[in-house]
Amino acid sequence: MARPEPLTADAVYHGCDPERFDFATTDELEALETIVGQDRAIDALRFGASIRSQGFNLYVLGPPGIGKHEVVERFLRNRASDEPVPPDCCYLHNFDRPNAPRLIQLPAGDGERLRADLEQLIEELRTSIPATFESDEYHNRLRELHQAFGERQQNAFREIHDEAEKHNIALLQTPGGFTFAPRDDKGEVMESERFRELPEDKRKEIEAIIERLQAQLQEVIQQLPRWRKETQEKIRALNEEMAVFAVGHRMAEFRETWRDYPRVREHLDAIQRHVTSNVESVVGQDGQGGETAEALFRRYHVNVLVSNGDRQGAPVIYEDNPGHQRLVGRVEHHVQQGALVTDFRLIEPGALHRANGGYLVLDVRKLLFQPLAWETLKRALYSRSVKTESLEQLYSLMSTVSLEPEPVPLDVKVVLLGDRLLYYLLAAHDPDFLELFKVQADFEEDLARNDDILPVYARMIATVARNTTRRPLDRDGVARVIEQASRLADDGERLTTHNRTIADLLTEADYWAAEADSEHIGAAHIQQAIEAQTHRASRVRDQVGRAIHRGTLLIDSEGEAVGSVNGLSVLQLGGHAFGRPTRITANARLGRGHMVDIEREAKLGGSIHTKGMMILSSLLASRYARERQLSLAASVAFEQSYGTVDGDSASVAEFCALCSVLAEVPLRQSIAVTGSLNQHGQVQAVGGVNEKIEGFFDVCAERGLTGEQGVALPAANVAHLMLRADVVEAVRDGRFRIWPLTHVDEALELLTGLPAGTRRDDGTFEADSVNARVEQRLQHFSELAHGRSGNGDEDNGGSRDDNGQD
Repeated sequence: MARPEPLTADAVYHGCDPERFDFATTDELEALETIVGQDRAIDALRFGASIRSQGFNLYVLGPPGIGKHEVVERFLRNRASDEPVPPDCCYLHNFDRPNAPRLIQLPAGDGERLRADLEQLIEELRTSIPATFESDEYHNRLRELHQAFGERQQNAFREIHDEAEKHNIALLQTPGGFTFAPRDDKGEVMESERFRELPEDKRKEIEAIIERLQAQLQEVIQQLPRWRKETQEKIRALNEEMAVFAVGHRMAEFRETWRDYPRVREHLDAIQRHVTSNVESVVGQDGQGGETAEALFRRYHVNVLVSNGDRQGAPVIYEDNPGHQRLVGRVEHHVQQGALVTDFRLIEPGALHRANGGYLVLDVRKLLFQPLAWETLKRALYSRSVKTESLEQLYSLMSTVSLEPEPVPLDVKVVLLGDRLLYYLLAAHDPDFLELFKVQADFEEDLARNDDILPVYARMIATVARNTTRRPLDRDGVARVIEQASRLADDGERLTTHNRTIADLLTEADYWAAEADSEHIGAAHIQQAIEAQTHRASRVRDQVGRAIHRGTLLIDSEGEAVGSVNGLSVLQLGGHAFGRPTRITANARLGRGHMVDIEREAKLGGSIHTKGMMILSSLLASRYARERQLSLAASVAFEQSYGTVDGDSASVAEFCALCSVLAEVPLRQSIAVTGSLNQHGQVQAVGGVNEKIEGFFDVCAERGLTGEQGVALPAANVAHLMLRADVVEAVRDGRFRIWPLTHVDEALELLTGLPAGTRRDDGTFEADSVNARVEQRLQHFSELAHGRSGNGDEDNGGSRDDNGQD
């Protein structure tokens, strides 16, 4: 197998030629109305927004900064502008059940019209009714009713009085009521002693008459409440007649105006009944009528919960604090004489009310952080209604009497915005999730970089620049942004779709252009912004570099060493990542085929790293000990690593270090290695190659580039290379090299300077090759383990137990 050839400068950086663009600045480019590279997500949004069946709500997947919110809101607003405007939602006082306000839905704009009509009606009630009840006509008719009751009462008592007088009996009124007493011949009330002196037959006659008169009196007294009730009914009828007379014409107009709305007419009838039964309070006859009348009038208003009169199309609502009450609304209270009171006018709408008939956009992370908000949303979607109630009411945490508004029918499309992890967690652990959110719109994180997309991407950059900067970009600046977009995508053949990152870069570049007093943002300003971003986040990277330079962290960039190789890792701190070389060492000795992963044994190795070590062990055994036991005890370690190690990108380096110690062949310390191995020795792609190469380059550059230094990486990662300008320049000058690997044997040849060796027809490796030396050493271990002398004599001293163990 031939040694790999180093890559050229053109292969390690996929540049963008500014001359391919036919504009001078981005001011010449039209704004991009479409969304670049998100066809799959837009199709899902279009489908999810169109289908009206229950449960077809949307979950928009994608990492932060990709512009999900802006894209979704723009799409929904464009779509909603052509959809019908939903009705107004109002609450009216329930005169039968005051704690259960009645819902009424009216065509858009009619809620405010109803409010205005009711306020005008109430104003007329406030002025017309007192004036009517203060008129002479009312007082005359009221006086007549009272006089009629009085005359009826007097006539009844007069009849009894006259009847008593016929029998010379007096009708007396005492503090305890009415009573009868006989008179003497002089017409005076007879005393009891004189009455007892009368003859017995005379006394009995008088007592019989008095008893009859008392029965007549009792009958009259029993009739008085009925007569009084009849009089009150007549007064009530008079009040109703006068009240209707006062606002009758307005009531008639009101009924005619709202004849197509039964609930409005029912509310008007209830107002009329209520006014007539509370006339005394309305006109203030109890001395406190002003306050009481206002309390009554408040019941006649309408609470326009949601007014859509000024809206064009369906609503698109984004709720950035989706708590329980922010979703379903709340009932406010105010203090009155030290007590909390409320009424239907204090019902406040929630996001579901405001988005009803349209679209509600929610951040799923914020939603899940709010107590019980997720359950509240699911309950509303399942029931297709919005019930305004507090958490205390919902979970019976308090017994205070409050309002129970009539639920609002719900017709809304909910769009959740979140990352992929939350989507898959909800799908796995919440059985309701996939029933309610059947449509996923998955946003792409990058798109193909080709000749067709570059002009469109340039327009996207121009659009972002118009929204975020004061200066346009020249075409050199656009080309540099496109190159950085590939770097952000970790792929020279792709472009990132993280519009927020691009916008932040342009904002900073605009600042540097202003500092340079430039009219345009050029490539130099873009580069200055990139370097400034890196500098602000590079404190830890610089500390690591100083430690390597001072020898605190042992990294060799020259010479050779057995069982030691420079591996590469990436540290991610916040939004900044940087590469760090790490010395990987291996030891091997006679043993029982046990491969010790020191990181795993120290509980610093992750599961993926452990998997890589197991693959490495399998490759070693299958390659060099196919027909014999692997009598080896080996250990591999990341030197001076005190944190968790995970990933399998060091498995090529680990294999080379192990082969070096077995073959007793030194490895070049001027070359760092990264790559993942499979069980057949093929080198697989890894992540973070740009940062890894630059991390080792910085160490070498600090000590002085010799032309022998470089990095070996998987050939599959070549397309991902978008290295810094100084690294590219060093590659172009031959001061730093980058080799692509397809097989681990290429890495062995590159690091040792010896042929790796291939198997010949007789099953052995080529003589003096690295593989041959490794196989010979392992064979020697096997012979020692089985008591052989190494010259082919049979083993007479070795033994095995019944379980096949040495």
